[in-house]
Amino acid sequence: MNRIVYVEDEPEVGELIAAYLGRHDIEVTVETRGDRAEATILEVDPDLVLLDIMLPGKDGMTVCRDLRAHWQGPIVLLTSLDSDMNHILALEMGANDYILKTTPPAVLLARLRLHLRQAQGMQPEVAPAVQSSQRVLRFGSLTIDSLNRQVTLFEENITLSTADFDLLWELATHAGQILNRDALLKTLRGVTYDGMDRSIDVAISRLRKKLYDSATEPFRIKTIRNKGYLFAPQAWDTRSA
Repeated sequence: MNRIVYVEDEPEVGELIAAYLGRHDIEVTVETRGDRAEATILEVDPDLVLLDIMLPGKDGMTVCRDLRAHWQGPIVLLTSLDSDMNHILALEMGANDYILKTTPPAVLLARLRLHLRQAQGMQPEVAPAVQSSQRVLRFGSLTIDSLNRQVTLFEENITLSTADFDLLWELATHAGQILNRDALLKTLRGVTYDGMDRSIDVAISRLRKKLYDSATEPFRIKTIRNKGYLFAPQAWDTRSA
């Protein structure tokens, strides 16, 4: 049974969601205050965190940002705020998904299960000594270790959210190939590109900043006009193009 911490200040909503998920083998701990959320999450050590935005003590965006600094599991915002800016901000803060409370329960369950499967899929199934050599990618001064989920560039540790690390790994394992938004969204989130979703673009922008790529003329993670993004395998030896 998977475990979730749901941070929701409306008891009836929390109880309804917890009861529904409980019937589908997901154990839910409900926390009603944002300023207690982090302590509850670290105590329960859940497989996924579900966050409302409007919370007493500390809002959900801030909880997400503060939690992401030292907790790498999936974080999903479940909110009634239907706003593109909030959606983008949530992803910037390190959230894996942004779901409206009007979403049908069956769809919510399916999306939570997707994130749980993806998180569990990152766990090694055999001894690390067997897999370590196959789970580390090196491109010049860049090293990506998917087993320990660590990235170093010019001997500096680069801190990435779970979603951003997954995106970088997907790009790097297809180095030299163009990946479009649809392919990336299907692989990383199990959804089809609808022509409006900018989450991949926002995440690419974050990666470029973290990896000392140019915002105006990127040379490490290139934009291929009308096609997608390309991870350049030969662009990691120097700090500038």
